[in-house]
Order: sequence, then structure tokens, then C-alpha cells
Amino acid sequence: MPDAKKFLYVNRKAPYGTIYALESLEVVLIAAAFEQDVSLAFLDDGVFQLTKDQNTDGIGVKNFSPTFRALGDYEVTKLFVEKESLEERGLDPSDLQEITWEDEDADWEEKPSIRIVSRAEMADIMADQDVVLSF
Repeated sequence: MPDAKKFLYVNRKAPYGTIYALESLEVVLIAAAFEQDVSLAFLDDGVFQLTKDQNTDGIGVKNFSPTFRALGDYEVTKLFVEKESLEERGLDPSDLQEITWEDEDADWEEKPSIRIVSRAEMADIMADQDVVLSF
């Protein structure tokens, strides 16, 4: 069987106010269910999708951010967050929710899914993909 194509879903939009962030998450879950090699990139306002303690009561929409913690169950273990995008928005890695996956090859040890990368590293990650979809 040939190697699975590598799909990178690029998230550039804030989590609420448009449908892009939720649609991206739904497409990622569907692709992962079909055993694709799926990873996500968060840059620009997309970094807000991963912030912890989101409260959507005031805007009357459902907070879907806890769904990101289920990605490991779908073997989606690579969430790349652009360091410069965090910094430009006054955020740092401690502002992001903890998202982990269980490594069956390491006696089910929990490992972090979020990887903070530089803008240059993000460009290399994007160049290494077979398919890049931007939301």
C-alpha cells in the first residue's frame, strides 16, 4: 500500500465570527477517520483557536475548543503553532490549552500535540506537504 498523502490544514481565522475554524476542525476529523496523514497549522488569528478557557456565553455560540483535545484519538498528533503569530497577539505557549496524544509505542505515554515553530520552520512544514488546505 502506498504511503498516505500528507494533508496540512492551515487555520488563519479567529475561532468565532466566521464558520472557517469550525469547518476546518470538522474536515480534519473526517479526513483522520479515513486514516489520512493529517496535521494542522495555526497562524495569524488562528492561534486563538487553541487558547484555553474560552467563554462564548456572551456571543451565543457553542464553544467548540474542547474538541481539539479529541484529535489524538483520531491519530492527529501534529498541531503546529507559529511562534511569531502568538507573540504578535500578546500570547505565549502557556496561553494554549493542553492537547496530548497517547503513544502506544511508548507504553501509552501522553505526549504533547502542540509544537511551537518559527515562521521559517512553518514554511518548511508547508513545503513538505502533499496537500495544503487553508481555512
